[in-house]
Amino acid sequence: MSKAVTSFVLIAVFSGLLMALSLAVARHGYPFGLVGVRRLDAIASAQNFLPLAAIYFFSAMLMMILPLKAASIVLVNAADALMWTAIALLAAIIGSVLARWAFGQSSILNTLGDWRFLFAVAIVGCHLALNSLRRNVLLRSLAFSGFAALTLCCLFWNFMLR
Repeated sequence: MSKAVTSFVLIAVFSGLLMALSLAVARHGYPFGLVGVRRLDAIASAQNFLPLAAIYFFSAMLMMILPLKAASIVLVNAADALMWTAIALLAAIIGSVLARWAFGQSSILNTLGDWRFLFAVAIVGCHLALNSLRRNVLLRSLAFSGFAALTLCCLFWNFMLR
């Protein structure tokens, strides 16, 4: 857990510094600054978490029914990487938004109010709870059903509830 928090904070600081650099360069009239701002803004969207969550929940669903050896392969090679990707993406978004806010764009904080950021929180929360879900047969069965529903929901449901 502390490694996740440390990674989150460090990535948020790095992306915030890069956004601040890009905004400062753009303020001085150089077009390169706008290129950096656009590149960092391209990832700053909550809708990026929907396909990531679908893939994560599918791998979690497989881990509930696979034998221990196969489940460990899925955990190490898919679920862990997806969890770290969600942490890195969320930290980059928050760092970029906070840098824009520091440069006087106060309306940018409304971006963080998008409820779809909960998918990133769900990925991290489920990853932290996976070990306890596999211990009990009843919990494993319920988790399998829940992860299947979440996978299909993230993959096919239109989440445009604004």
